[in-house]
Amino acid sequence: MSAPVRQPKVTEREARQVAEAARERDWHRPSFAKELFLGRFRLDLVHPHPLPAAEDVRRGEAFLAVLRDFCETRIDGARIEREARIPDETITGLKEIGALGMKIDPKYGGLGLTQLYYNRALALVGSASPAVGALLSAHQSIGVPQPLKLFGTREQKDAFLPRLARTDLSAFLLTEPDVGSDPARLATTAVPDGDEYVLDGVKLWTTNGVVADLLVVMARVPASEGHPGGITAFVVEADAPGITVEHRNAFMGLRGLENGVTRFHRVRVPAGNRIGPEGAGLKIALTTLNTGRLSLPAACAGAAKWCLKIAREWSGEREQWGRPIGRHEAVSAKISFIAATAFALEAVVDLASQMADEDRNDIRIEAALAKLYGSEKAWLIADELVQIRGGRGYETADSLAARGERAVPAEQLLRDLRINRIFEGSTEIMHLLIAREAVDAHLSVAGDLIDPDKSLADKARAGARAGGFYARWLPGLVTGAGQLPGSYGEFGALAGHLRYVERTSRKLARSTFYAMSRWQGRMELKQAFLGRIVDIGAELFAMSAACVRAELLRTTTDHGREAYQLADAFCRQARLRTEELFTRLWSNTDDLDRRIVDAVLGGAYTWLEEGVIDPSGSGPWIADASPGPSGKENVHRRLP
Repeated sequence: MSAPVRQPKVTEREARQVAEAARERDWHRPSFAKELFLGRFRLDLVHPHPLPAAEDVRRGEAFLAVLRDFCETRIDGARIEREARIPDETITGLKEIGALGMKIDPKYGGLGLTQLYYNRALALVGSASPAVGALLSAHQSIGVPQPLKLFGTREQKDAFLPRLARTDLSAFLLTEPDVGSDPARLATTAVPDGDEYVLDGVKLWTTNGVVADLLVVMARVPASEGHPGGITAFVVEADAPGITVEHRNAFMGLRGLENGVTRFHRVRVPAGNRIGPEGAGLKIALTTLNTGRLSLPAACAGAAKWCLKIAREWSGEREQWGRPIGRHEAVSAKISFIAATAFALEAVVDLASQMADEDRNDIRIEAALAKLYGSEKAWLIADELVQIRGGRGYETADSLAARGERAVPAEQLLRDLRINRIFEGSTEIMHLLIAREAVDAHLSVAGDLIDPDKSLADKARAGARAGGFYARWLPGLVTGAGQLPGSYGEFGALAGHLRYVERTSRKLARSTFYAMSRWQGRMELKQAFLGRIVDIGAELFAMSAACVRAELLRTTTDHGREAYQLADAFCRQARLRTEELFTRLWSNTDDLDRRIVDAVLGGAYTWLEEGVIDPSGSGPWIADASPGPSGKENVHRRLP
């Protein structure tokens, strides 16, 4: 037996350098969210609310009508949950209506939908079956089509996009058994050999990987003569010799997900299948996720809307103590939270999606905030729905139906939504990613001051740059439009909330600056503090989106009054959460928590673990991923 594989040994600093090198460093276009974190409330970047072109609306609405009929007649969510598999005929049907090519240009056989309508389609299909929504999202949001669209050659697009638009499913393979959000330790290799690369390694959590036809694989190319090396992206045929899907993973939710473990053993890939240059793989992945992440909050917004429907119908039907439970304050507060937050989640997704379509703003922070906020709030909404439903919320839909009641899959939704707080960047990683982008302006001018590797001359130059930047920036944090009673008057009853956002964005920027001054190079270790900073920014972004959407609906629909009510309720709730977060910036148990953790990891509290049985046994925490031939049956299956 071969010795277990050893991931590349890297220091914490080296790991950060790899992640930093993969970032888009330049900001060529304005960013509403970046400005918000800098204390500058650029309402002009999002108001008036951007709108899709008439032809985009026509094409998008036509497909949504087809998709709605398909979801109602050909997707059996209960069957998928029961059998833990999406039926072949369902996937065949999705191919027939063009759902695999929603975002692919019509010249390659796709539908050419905008990001806005693509996300609306995912919300719709996800409400019928979250597993089907995840399959389509993994195929198009992070699978082969999006990297090819952004970075592929003409030859690659001609070869692969027609297949991906109509017949072939794709998957994205980055994670490994011992590599999650730290790609510096990536162990899968792609060794150059003439006009080919030879891939060896194991990939974990390959969504769609069990049934995919094409894979986008991240592998490390060793540096050699003529090869700069580095983490590189490849398009790989899923049935290439040497590829084995060794296991189909099973999860607490999304039971129809075709997610597996894939082994590569001496898999030969043509050099023409490399996406971009060697070493550009992580940058390609991160750039793809700038808009790809919007698919998750779209699904979350759809789930929130369904939760509102069920909460409304059930709370009006179920009576306790002489009146419907929705009329009792303990329940009505939950319904108000669900309704207001569902409105805000849709507002955030639609605004970010339309900004992506217009391509005049840099939305890397907006998309990340949408993913973070949507996944966290949708989980809370589903939890509240289960609570409102009581015992019926905990009971499965099949059990409810078997005893003659409506088959409401509330507990399934709670399980299905839980992964969104981990998928495509966990909440903790999103906090750090967004925080890094939020303080980019500071690090650009003052980063060398806190870098121990920089010379005194470099630090002197950085000091001069920082002095000039802060001399211009800090005075702007003192006063602003949020202190003027008449500001944003066109928003009527919502104007006060926008004034709050403006004032609070300046307070947020001052808090960030104070923390950087206080902790300097240790700031990156203050992850709990940075998480709260990001959460405040997320609330302010959501408030802005809710108000802008309410004003749009007031001027274009018959629901303006109701939209204003929902936006007002959401903003009042968000302001309470924001004030609590500000309090916790400086009044918290962070230092005590670190001491407790040191003691826990040092074994000081093992006595507290006594008196229970551990059913997990004594197996390895991380499976062996040593390269080599597979000794397991290939469970990859081709779809019709």
